Amino acid sequence: MSQASPPTEIGILLYPHVQLAAVYGLTDLFNLANRFATRQRPSGSPALRVSHWQETEAAEAVERVFDTAPGTPGPPDVLLLPPSFGEPMTSEEAAPLARWLRQRHAEGTTLSSVCIGAFLLAETGLLAHRMATTHWTYAAVLAERFPDVRVDTDKLIIDEGDVITAGGLMAWTDLGLKLVDRLLGSAVMLETARYLLVDPPGREQRCYSSFSPRLNHGDEQILKVQHWLHASGARQVTLPAMAECARLEERTFLRRFHKATGFRPTEYCQHLRVGKAREMLESSKRTVEQIAVAAGYEDPGAFRKVFQKITGLSPGDYRSRFGLNGRA
Repeated sequence: MSQASPPTEIGILLYPHVQLAAVYGLTDLFNLANRFATRQRPSGSPALRVSHWQETEAAEAVERVFDTAPGTPGPPDVLLLPPSFGEPMTSEEAAPLARWLRQRHAEGTTLSSVCIGAFLLAETGLLAHRMATTHWTYAAVLAERFPDVRVDTDKLIIDEGDVITAGGLMAWTDLGLKLVDRLLGSAVMLETARYLLVDPPGREQRCYSSFSPRLNHGDEQILKVQHWLHASGARQVTLPAMAECARLEERTFLRRFHKATGFRPTEYCQHLRVGKAREMLESSKRTVEQIAVAAGYEDPGAFRKVFQKITGLSPGDYRSRFGLNGRA
């Protein structure tokens, strides 16, 4: 009889002035989703593990202070920075936590933030040259304090694969359901949303799920390449460049990349580019040709073929079905 796989851990960081309603609300949401998912597991073992993390009195030490599956080793699969009713932490105040978060990210943990939590996430340097969102009242402050972050508060959630940011104070419900969809599937997400009487996030209701890369595989050299691809949008990257980033010979890199991620490097890059294209088709009025170039494709014809292969729809049909500007 095969042994049940360990539960996927979602950690919630309790930093100064954190909104406790969000902390406990997220904990309840994930525990409810875990209840629904556990019913589907033959072993009946938990599918999700929820933990709370907090700085201790010891300098720069962050420990679990709550855990639904104590004793299981390893870093969390996801770390979530909830909103706060206080002002954003200063760089000096945030430095110890930012260092700790960078270390977890380097181990394969996906980092996510809600509202003012984006400031702490930005202190890690991991949002540099990436899109991010926060509460609209703090957009200008975030952009001024971190000029290398591309702030876009028109979007409620921005998913960069290994880092996810959500907007306003109550966006924790949307982010929580998005993580449930990513980790447990759309059926569990929808059941959780229905039980809580919360509207599911728009994209997660659709029949074409978003790309959810595997980041907790433990291969540091491959993870380094994944982080680079997500930060660059996988534009203008080549196999030699990826192998060089990993400091591996090309054949070794190909073998280890596929083992770690389940994709060939070209397929992985295609999924990342198509994900960006989907967002632009949903929310912008750019032409398909302009979106193809912005997503990293010089040939719009090649872009259309890849898009159709991954989503099952042409870019035009996708926009007609899911685009905000194309809906009746």
